[in-house]
Amino acid sequence: MANRPVTYAFIDAQNLNLGVQSMGWKLDWKRFRVYLQHKYRIEKAFLFIGYVSENQRLYSALQQAGYILIFKPVLTGKGKTKGNVDAELVLHSMIEYPRYGRALIVTSDGDFACLVKYLAEKNKLAMVLSPQYETCSVLLRRAAKSLIAYLKYAREKLEYKKRGNAEGRTASALPHHRNSHSV
Repeated sequence: MANRPVTYAFIDAQNLNLGVQSMGWKLDWKRFRVYLQHKYRIEKAFLFIGYVSENQRLYSALQQAGYILIFKPVLTGKGKTKGNVDAELVLHSMIEYPRYGRALIVTSDGDFACLVKYLAEKNKLAMVLSPQYETCSVLLRRAAKSLIAYLKYAREKLEYKKRGNAEGRTASALPHHRNSHSV
């Protein structure tokens, strides 16, 4: 049997979180990590997320679930929190480039179209995962061509379902920040 290429995931946490919530459900982040491993054979899953010191328990839970967290400092002002992770995701995908055979990009953001196009041209794009077609950038869809899938169809496998009386924030359900760019 031929060796399969090593596959890494690069995940825009806030885009994914808000995209799923816009469909009326919450992502179970633990189940999502298992899903990535089983369906796409993801060896490393880099999760790009805004850093807010009060969310330390959440970050620990995400790490225990198997994510490698890459933090972006956030700015707060006028009731909003902002921590755009785009540059960090692109940079890390290039830093890790020699170590993976394929990359899975999780976002709906058209700002990643150039990265997706480049990876596809180099035959290193495994797939783009977007929450749903309706909110996925046309630029991203064009760059990915047929290598795009939508998590909307995996809701039954990935939806967070409250279990018992969990205390505090866990990796199963991230908090909702309607007008923010950090989780």
